Amino acid sequence: MKKFLFCSFLLLLLANCSVNHHTKVPPKAPISKPKPKPAVSNTSKISQAELEYSNLIKTYKPETAEVLTDILNGSDGPTTSIRIENLSRCNMVLTISGNNYFKKIPIASGKIGSAMVPKNQNYNLSGTICNSVYQKTKFISSSSSIKISN
Repeated sequence: MKKFLFCSFLLLLLANCSVNHHTKVPPKAPISKPKPKPAVSNTSKISQAELEYSNLIKTYKPETAEVLTDILNGSDGPTTSIRIENLSRCNMVLTISGNNYFKKIPIASGKIGSAMVPKNQNYNLSGTICNSVYQKTKFISSSSSIKISN
């Protein structure tokens, strides 16, 4: 009987010393894994424009003589000149597109680019300049000059 009492006492003691099973333990916060960064191009808009500029400048043939002749003497022919002055601190590539006409002109910072275009047409002028988009539609019937800055 002593053994029985001793075992009962021991069980009762262990039951009172055990952890309260009705207490809710807050769940552990999941270990957060670092989120993968979205794939970003190695080149920003500015460096993409610079890359396009440096690639185009290698093969670009300016129409300097024709443009100067048009500016100084005027033109009775079917074409006229357009001058674009880049007043920004960034190089740019200006795209001129119109009816059956498309040309890209590299224009260095602080420099003037030019082209001969058919007269009496609407042209879309566009480009990226110092991370800003330039876009304009212009009707060209005679020699024109445009200044672009950021």
